Amino acid sequence: MKRTILLLLILHCGLAQAKLPNIVVILTDDQGWGDLSLSGNKNLATPHIDSLARDGASFERFYVCPVCSPTRAEFLTGRYHPRGGVYSTSAGGERLDLDEQTIADTFKAAGYTTGAFGKWHNGMQYPYHPNGRGFDEYYGFCSGHWGDYFSPPLEHNGRIVQGEGFCIDDFTNKAMELMEKANKADKPFFTYLPYNTPHSPMQVPDRWWNKFKDKKISMHNRDPKKENLPHLRCALAMCENIDWNVGRILKKLDELKIADDTIVVFFHDNGPNGVRWNGDMKGRKGSTDEGGVRSPLLVRWPGRIPKGTELKPIAAVIDLLPTLADCAGIPVVSKKKLDGRSLKPLLLGEKGRWKERIIFSHWKGRVSARTQTHRLDHTGKLFDMTADLGQRKDISKTNLALATRLREEVARWKETVVVELGKDTRAFVIGHPDFEWTQIPARDATAHGGLKRSNRFPNCSYFTNWTKLDDQLIWPAEVGADGRFEVALHYAVPKGSEGAVLELSHNGNKLRHTIEHPHEAPARGQKHDRAPRAESYVKDFKSVNMGEIVLQKGKGELTLRALEIPGKEALEFRLLMLRRVGTSR
Repeated sequence: MKRTILLLLILHCGLAQAKLPNIVVILTDDQGWGDLSLSGNKNLATPHIDSLARDGASFERFYVCPVCSPTRAEFLTGRYHPRGGVYSTSAGGERLDLDEQTIADTFKAAGYTTGAFGKWHNGMQYPYHPNGRGFDEYYGFCSGHWGDYFSPPLEHNGRIVQGEGFCIDDFTNKAMELMEKANKADKPFFTYLPYNTPHSPMQVPDRWWNKFKDKKISMHNRDPKKENLPHLRCALAMCENIDWNVGRILKKLDELKIADDTIVVFFHDNGPNGVRWNGDMKGRKGSTDEGGVRSPLLVRWPGRIPKGTELKPIAAVIDLLPTLADCAGIPVVSKKKLDGRSLKPLLLGEKGRWKERIIFSHWKGRVSARTQTHRLDHTGKLFDMTADLGQRKDISKTNLALATRLREEVARWKETVVVELGKDTRAFVIGHPDFEWTQIPARDATAHGGLKRSNRFPNCSYFTNWTKLDDQLIWPAEVGADGRFEVALHYAVPKGSEGAVLELSHNGNKLRHTIEHPHEAPARGQKHDRAPRAESYVKDFKSVNMGEIVLQKGKGELTLRALEIPGKEALEFRLLMLRRVGTSR
């Protein structure tokens, strides 16, 4: 008995002394495979990102989703995005189902300090919020895109704050602060940096723009007539800014003397957001063809991954959760079956047979299937990707057996995976008992009457043209628990139109407020644009305390309407912020 206890103590001490590797994951937004000098692009230089491949491993064929939120969901869960309820990039379709457990849940359960810094894009209201998905710290924005990248309104753990300078630099600063704090406390950290560039609007500090604004472009897209040079040049400048920030992270790891104990991962969320050089591949963002879903995957782990490792087997974003958990030697907490597999044997050069596989790409009902050597596109055409990277020659008729097999695999995948989406009946959760703050943005509202969005892309939009009493905003909402909530309204209204009386209601509970003060807010963001934008401009809306409202647990429509409009318009609306202040009276 004593011998058994002694052995258990020795084992426990050994485990306690085993050092868990830190993890840094960098995910960029709308950066194509070709937007790195590592890929052969001579239009820009990305030496810090390139160094990850030189000092670690690079995958030749790595696949993500055609657009943002699905890729993020697959990274978080190790499962194809339809399984997690993600089918859109806004209006609630970007949310990851609450019965999914994330990579942050896994690392937090193992004792890691976890933080995310940047664009979340998998749900805003808690528990869809990052702080409800395993992240101790969150700083950034939860929408799919933002309207101004220079000191914009952001959030820190649910509370609205003002950003500090160019957002990518700001996110990096905050991430490094977490790394320093965790290291000082002798705790391993899991740091997730979902950068929001080079997604539009095309904005970048002068330091990078000045290098590219008149730059001669030497390498072009396969269809150069479609290139938009200001957009292209700014995208390249934004990519060099990303590289500079990656360099800052690597330098910080060196300064903290933890580089050898840290796994650094770098990849993109989809193909390029514009027409530019991308290695002759067909497709860009939104496409399930090669150019829309191929990304670099770079993994550095000094002393464990041999320098300059080049890996040929196909891999995908669904593999990252099992891979990183395996490298750290910790169990995955999700009880659901993962679609991904651990890439650790490849990264560490372990001997053994690597099983062939098919990777599926899906968006808006279009499904493409990728084997090690071939791609079946969403129309059923087959391409030999080793001889025809540009997908120019359909070989399905001369390779009928393979084409037929892959079509059957796609049909089976639709029947077993895509079918899991079902009909979205999820309400927007407000007033969850485990979180102080709830954001209720214009993005998630349904407008009635003559109200108009500032832009057809809802993410950072606001509502205008509130001129009639039958105009109203409605959110399908579910109150998480009974309570009293302080309500802040973010609005703008010109001088002379103040005085509107507003009513906020939910299941018979009402709050009235009169807008006493005008707030004229010009649109901002355009002075930083380097190319014409598609997204909404933003404004510095005024926040005013509307008072307190009592809400009861349950579903119902949250409605904001105007009871009196003494001026030309009631207001321009951006956001409601609910803060739980007590139990219901």
